[in-house]
Amino acid sequence: MSEIKAEGLRHVYSVGTPFEKVAIDNINVLIPHGQLVGIIGHTGSGKSTFIQHLNGLLKPTAGKVCCDGQDINASKQITHDVRFKVGLVFQYPEYQLFEETVYKDIAFGPKNMKLSEGEIDQHVREAARFVGVDEELFERSPLELSGGQKRRIAIAGVIAMRPGVLILDEPTAGLDPEGCAQILQNICDYRRETGSTVILVSHSMDDVARIADRLIVFSGGGIFMDGTPQEVFSRPDELTDIGLSVPEPTAIAMALHRRGVELGSAVYTTEQLVSAVKALGKGASGC
Repeated sequence: MSEIKAEGLRHVYSVGTPFEKVAIDNINVLIPHGQLVGIIGHTGSGKSTFIQHLNGLLKPTAGKVCCDGQDINASKQITHDVRFKVGLVFQYPEYQLFEETVYKDIAFGPKNMKLSEGEIDQHVREAARFVGVDEELFERSPLELSGGQKRRIAIAGVIAMRPGVLILDEPTAGLDPEGCAQILQNICDYRRETGSTVILVSHSMDDVARIADRLIVFSGGGIFMDGTPQEVFSRPDELTDIGLSVPEPTAIAMALHRRGVELGSAVYTTEQLVSAVKALGKGASGC
């Protein structure tokens, strides 16, 4: 079990200098074990600062972060240990690949956990399977591979530590549509098979609309909205007011609404849009 809780979380950069900036303030949020949470917000809204607190990379200026009820900054040892429980995949993680082979790169985290060779091998092969990395690539240099393959290898390196919480910062950034779809499917498969908590930071409203159980919307260093995709995307005007886009199906539904065509409840996935349009057609024909 891995439950994350932030209480009164505040972070100020460059305290006491002319560049002092409050990045996040008074963040209170509970993420229970097993949820797939999408975090969205415009650039500078505080979302990246927030997730870096969740495994102790940043320390709060005020407030605290708890994992399974324990303050993760209570001691250096606790902070060290939580980084194996709460895995963070940075944006463009492939730039951090550095080992000679794919196998060694995926094995780096498990080795730091002081596991036996047999356990390390098991973790590596399991993580590779989760992200769709063929074992035939194990002896290849990761630098020789495609962008999508590198991204999956980097994610596998975090998954190999079997974190109870997996945090991914823009995991599909820079990938083509096929690569994006593969990464999102890998994330969903990992969550389904392990029951782990997954926190996904994304600028893609369509991505989070499709796979998230819950959305947390950041704006101005605070939480602006927190709810299901249906609850959040049923307030499209408020999202656009803070500089966010909406999923393409929602944009289409809004355009139809302006022309007097009502599709009913919140529409935020392609499947919902198709279903709503079909229902509208049936109603018009009297069937």
